Amino acid sequence: MGDVVKRAYKYRFYPSPEQAEQLNRTFGCVRLVYNRALEARTRAWVVDRQRTTYVQTSAWLTEWKRADGLAFLNEVSSVPLQQTLRHLQAAFAGFWDKRSRYPRFKAKRKSRASAEYTRSAFRWRDNQLTLAKMDTPLTIIWSRPLPEGAQPSTVTVSRDAAGRWFVSLLVEDPTVQPLPAMDTAVGVDAGITSLVTLSTGEKIANPKHERADRRKLARAQRELSRKAKDSTNRVKAQLKVARIHARIANRRRDHLHKLTTRLVRENQTVVIEDLNVRTMLRNHRLARAISDAAWSDLRRMLEYKAAWYRRTVVAVDRWYPSSKTCSACGRLDTSMSLSIRSWACGGCGVIHDRDVNAARNILAAGLAER
Repeated sequence: MGDVVKRAYKYRFYPSPEQAEQLNRTFGCVRLVYNRALEARTRAWVVDRQRTTYVQTSAWLTEWKRADGLAFLNEVSSVPLQQTLRHLQAAFAGFWDKRSRYPRFKAKRKSRASAEYTRSAFRWRDNQLTLAKMDTPLTIIWSRPLPEGAQPSTVTVSRDAAGRWFVSLLVEDPTVQPLPAMDTAVGVDAGITSLVTLSTGEKIANPKHERADRRKLARAQRELSRKAKDSTNRVKAQLKVARIHARIANRRRDHLHKLTTRLVRENQTVVIEDLNVRTMLRNHRLARAISDAAWSDLRRMLEYKAAWYRRTVVAVDRWYPSSKTCSACGRLDTSMSLSIRSWACGGCGVIHDRDVNAARNILAAGLAER
């Protein structure tokens, strides 16, 4: 019997003009409440050195709704507004625990337009979803079925920069079956030329999705730069650029899902490097290629899929010299530039492919840490 896990199923939907207007108004109110609460909490800390809790921000929200200038907050469901205050509380908790940076304000044109509804703010009946403040259900494209008898506990509605609408249903999924235990383990060395190199010697090519559409994207961005600000043509050009970015992201995500699923299914233990991607992106010569490789997404997918299927993901220390250590005799070569792709060990004479050697060392280091 499989474990019951919480799993989000994301679908595209097409709102009516009235629904789109209501949702856009909700997105704006969610952003406003988040920013006002962040400003108030920051002021309370800077001026009075007081930490503010979610309960206090919830009381502020009640006062804001009574103010003349913010009476429009009553026109949308109160649940997404309360949920954004909970998200802000979680952001502060991460900051206090030194797991994340200080929360930042949400910009209208840069932040994700989304709203989260809990069970009290939507009706789920006969596979039809009706949100609070709406009279008709959403027109959802059911690209894949929900688990039988699933009842959503949370619904998140979002709109991306390309103008597409999505709804994400969080349900308890009892269909995730643990995979049979295996004795196999693999080391994974992330790269740019090859997306990953395995300790078995296999290299997975990097599709370079962004590079494939780079000329088309550059042309669309040049057209956008020539449009007058606040004009209808500029809005159309922005959508064109956003759609190209969305296509690139979709292809990249699809490839990573297939790769990570394969690694988890074929191996009991997957050993990776604990890469500091944020710092690596400061290298402006490699930042574009590193972003396109999406190493952080690769690790995130490996970790949650391993948890689903009772596999193990081990991350070795980022300072471990996996590329410079001979996987045959253990000799360390301290001077090796990034341009060297193959080398001969000065101790045992074995000729190494740099990436394969690194993957084998990563595997050995990860198994030693277990």
